[in-house]
Amino acid sequence: MNFSFPPSTDDLGVIANDVLSALPEELSELCEELELAVDEIADEMIVSELDLDDSFELVALFRSGKEISPGVQKKVANGKDTLILFRRPLLDMWCETGEDLNALVRQVMIEELGRNLEFSDDDIAEMTERHYQGML
Repeated sequence: MNFSFPPSTDDLGVIANDVLSALPEELSELCEELELAVDEIADEMIVSELDLDDSFELVALFRSGKEISPGVQKKVANGKDTLILFRRPLLDMWCETGEDLNALVRQVMIEELGRNLEFSDDDIAEMTERHYQGML
């Protein structure tokens, strides 16, 4: 996609769904029922919960369907895992780095999912590099 205007939440949703369908195999196996959401910016509750100084610090957030809140597991898993991308911080990152927006969304998604699905930093770096090279 090329943009003359900043991409909307719907535009970012399309990009994120494309990335999701082409994640590295080791991630995609764990994300078969992952729900994607794109919000404008993290709300005050999330900022407070994560003890952030600014809502622009958060580009993406993985929410496990098995947690009530971070670190508190449910006895019965009745929710789906969700990855939330935050449009405004993503657009700021896009403008600051000058990277291709699709590549940036891909990197953010792989890093956020990899960290939360307990992959090592080396594994995440390898998946990101392999994904950039088109070795899906």
